[in-house]
Amino acid sequence: MNRDEILSGIRTALPILLGALPFGVLFGAVATGMGISTGETVLMSMTIYAGASQLVGIELFQHHVAPWLVVLSVFAVNFRHVLYSAALANHIDHFSFGQKVIAFFLLVDPQFAESLKRGESGIKVTFVWYMAFGLTFYICWNFAAFLGAIFGKFVGDPKALGLDVLLTVYFLGLVLAFRKKDHWLPTVAVSSAAAIAAYHFVGSPWHVSIGALAGIAVAALLPVKTRETV
Repeated sequence: MNRDEILSGIRTALPILLGALPFGVLFGAVATGMGISTGETVLMSMTIYAGASQLVGIELFQHHVAPWLVVLSVFAVNFRHVLYSAALANHIDHFSFGQKVIAFFLLVDPQFAESLKRGESGIKVTFVWYMAFGLTFYICWNFAAFLGAIFGKFVGDPKALGLDVLLTVYFLGLVLAFRKKDHWLPTVAVSSAAAIAAYHFVGSPWHVSIGALAGIAVAALLPVKTRETV
């Protein structure tokens, strides 16, 4: 049974990695391009492990801002992970405290999306499956960051090649995976509009949290659809 769960977790992770790994390579390339060593780049990726906030962090490092502002900005981008853990709580309430600590460290965007879809489909989110998925993603992501750090100098400026659009495409894919859920369109529309407005009037990275909170508010205010049972 555990073997089946392990294989299931790995199989679920592999197709998603095709879209995520270029982003990991991009992070490594951008980091070393800003003067961060390969070792520091990999260490940051292994400890923060949060995708978008890693790019925010190195961008702030480049501008030599105060450490507390770096921490606060990374928290603002990662605030969505607090919402992720709340949404996933019912599906992993059978995890022990120690297992939850490990699980929440690995709770990046695709881990949340796939775990939630699995739980809502009626399939139990076991710790073995969760770890198989999470560790596959974690190991491959950090290896991609390492490759980006090593070979990034051959790429030059990633933005000049349009590679920075990978982040947008990556998150759009995750959002579209939930398009069949109730009130998906108004929630996404309001969240997007709020994030765009916040980006212009408040600034980055706060627009991420503001957009998320606006989407949550809309989802909470809209009526819950009831389905007839046969």
